[in-house]
Amino acid sequence: MGQRSGRQESSQTPELALSGAMNAEADVQNDAEEAKELKAKAQRISSVFGVADLKNGAIGLYNVGQTCCLNSLLQVFLMNIHFTGILRRITVPPHAAQQSRNVPYQMLLLLEEMQCGKRKAVSPRNLAWCLSGYRVELFVQHDAAQLFLTVWNLIKRQMKKPELVEELSDLYTICVQEHLACQECSFETKRNSSMLTLPLPVLDSNSHMLRTLSMKLVHLPQTLTIHLKRFCFRKSAYIHKLSHSLPFPQDLDFNAVLTENQCQADDNEKAAWQYELFAVVAHSGSASFGHYCAYIRSLTECKWYCFNDSEVCQVSWDDVKCTYGHSNLHWGETAYLLIYMKKHPQ
Repeated sequence: MGQRSGRQESSQTPELALSGAMNAEADVQNDAEEAKELKAKAQRISSVFGVADLKNGAIGLYNVGQTCCLNSLLQVFLMNIHFTGILRRITVPPHAAQQSRNVPYQMLLLLEEMQCGKRKAVSPRNLAWCLSGYRVELFVQHDAAQLFLTVWNLIKRQMKKPELVEELSDLYTICVQEHLACQECSFETKRNSSMLTLPLPVLDSNSHMLRTLSMKLVHLPQTLTIHLKRFCFRKSAYIHKLSHSLPFPQDLDFNAVLTENQCQADDNEKAAWQYELFAVVAHSGSASFGHYCAYIRSLTECKWYCFNDSEVCQVSWDDVKCTYGHSNLHWGETAYLLIYMKKHPQ
């Protein structure tokens, strides 16, 4: 009996060994496939380079929580090949909880979805919830210039690589020289400071066009954002939107529009101040209520598109010029942010 039992055990041992080996091999294969899938995803994300219309035409963003202002700004960011070139090189947070709170990473995921999907529009819900964790409120009307500054600062703060922070600053930051004079002794001090948008008042309190800047420009970045200050304060402290016409060109040479009193830059710096219009963030409505959309010139196709949340359509330059404004159309669509790109040297 013992010998027979022993023979049975010995005859089963190879089968058990084979089964165990097969299970082990299956586990190794599953681990390898999982690792391969994770690696492929990492490579896919890191390879995202270009603009949001790179593969599938211009992609829109669904309005989640009255995010028309945010959607317009996101389109301006993600259609900028210089910005996405920085974004694709970020350090991916190692943990899911960190990833959900990381603005650059959520923007990268959104860009990947816009480039790799087959839908006409995608949802920015995850990014919107991420921003809401940093007191960017939903279901309210935002000021585009203020929201642009908030989002940009969050991106800069959460980029771990110092070289990327420097590149981001070089891409958007304007350097100006400020003058401060004492009213009693006329002593004047000068200091350099930086800003993200160049403020340009449309009208003064008497509804006259302002022709001078209150600061001297020292350095202009690759992507120059001009903030048209289309509002004024009435005696009742009521903020009123200014809809007067303000034409802006497709090509802009700052050397031709600035005087010596408005510029504090050397000749090499000023030689690069040749710009072409890249995007217009426009607002329709009043100072307290309205809607944002973005007109953006595709860098890959050199065509203008209107990004109106989930609706995207190709437009002409004449359509963009409709955002100049008109004094008789107080609720009409008017340009609010102008984004210019430096021209490449011929």
